[in-house]
Amino acid sequence: MPFKTNPKIAVVGLGYVGLPLAVALARHFSVLGFDIDSKRIKDLKNGFDRTNEIEPEILKTTTLHTTDNSAELTHHDIYIITVPTPVTKDNLPDLEPLKKASETVGKALSKGAIVVYESTVYPGVTEDFCGPVLETHSGLKAGHDFYLGYSPERINPGDKEHTVERITKVVSGQTPRVAKELEKVYGKLNDGNIFVAKNIKTAEAAKVIENAQRDINIAFINEIATIVGKLGLSIYDVLDAANTKWNFLPFQPGLVGGHCIGVDPYYLAQCARQLEHEPEVILAGRRTNEQMGQHIATEIHQELQKMKVSNAKILVLGVTFKEDIPDLRNTKVVDVIQGLKSYGHYIDIHDPFADANEADIHLNLKLLPNFDHANEYDCIVGAVSHHPYLQFSQDTFKQLLREKGLIADIKNMWRNSTLPEGARYWSL
Repeated sequence: MPFKTNPKIAVVGLGYVGLPLAVALARHFSVLGFDIDSKRIKDLKNGFDRTNEIEPEILKTTTLHTTDNSAELTHHDIYIITVPTPVTKDNLPDLEPLKKASETVGKALSKGAIVVYESTVYPGVTEDFCGPVLETHSGLKAGHDFYLGYSPERINPGDKEHTVERITKVVSGQTPRVAKELEKVYGKLNDGNIFVAKNIKTAEAAKVIENAQRDINIAFINEIATIVGKLGLSIYDVLDAANTKWNFLPFQPGLVGGHCIGVDPYYLAQCARQLEHEPEVILAGRRTNEQMGQHIATEIHQELQKMKVSNAKILVLGVTFKEDIPDLRNTKVVDVIQGLKSYGHYIDIHDPFADANEADIHLNLKLLPNFDHANEYDCIVGAVSHHPYLQFSQDTFKQLLREKGLIADIKNMWRNSTLPEGARYWSL
């Protein structure tokens, strides 16, 4: 099976994972970036990335060619599929995006090509689910006419340090030669910092446990936060002391959303159940983290009751799933908002990074465009530690908060800030 020294590459899916990968690969290879979202393609051609992962100057100078025309996918040597792998409303793996992407690539596939998946899945999906879809739509045989590979994505949205060029990349192939080829291709991005997994299922398993591990660790801290809170203690004071031990793991409490940590454990749980094993620890962590939004809403409501405030006017600061990015996928701030509304409180929401139209369409949330008419709130909820919120001064709080109002600091942003005299402060 001969491989080309300078393969033509197509990246399918140009979101938070696919776009940075495609731009990086385009520095070394001829790369086509494909996405079914025509508006996304138009924006990229105009130098605009709504995910804020790639700067406009880079988009305007990259050799990456982007398209929404699937006919352009033919005659490529390597296809890299980076589409989302969400869960259903019942928290079961939703492989439909993966299926549709595989159908599209299958129709373009020719003999000798390699199809690599970066989407997070449970062990077996690449070979047992995606492979047959590719075969059906190409008329070719996996492992004979074309070959499968898996290289799990490790993109952390908004993280400018751990980029695809600076991290260890795991690769795996259907055969040792495929793995070797992918090692060479991906190695161009990061000076050969590649780990070749034993096989595809091993690489799939390695990826899915990474985020499950983080989920469980955060769940432990969230449970401890609940316990020490009932003792009248701050979890952050407790962590300050505990973190002085050399091997204490520095996890923080809070809301666990986003497309990875809050989703991937369900893929692992599905795999376990197919093997007739009930994943007790994995799902216990999920249950703890899933209820955190309502727990926080209840704590804030109880603080307002102590102040004898009903039907409070509340300003929620931040709605994205993490700081300084526009990503609203699976944000658990929504759970806090819904919880507060269920107690009869009135909510305004501000976020300097989120797209107002996207928040309206997908979350049914209206965002304040600015703070021009924002004042006299009974409570300010610091839900996401966006950089602009970290800069809040005493005067900013005075502008927004009524006298002796409540500052609910979910993210521990203002623990050491000078707050208005008489203001009540609550945190986990």
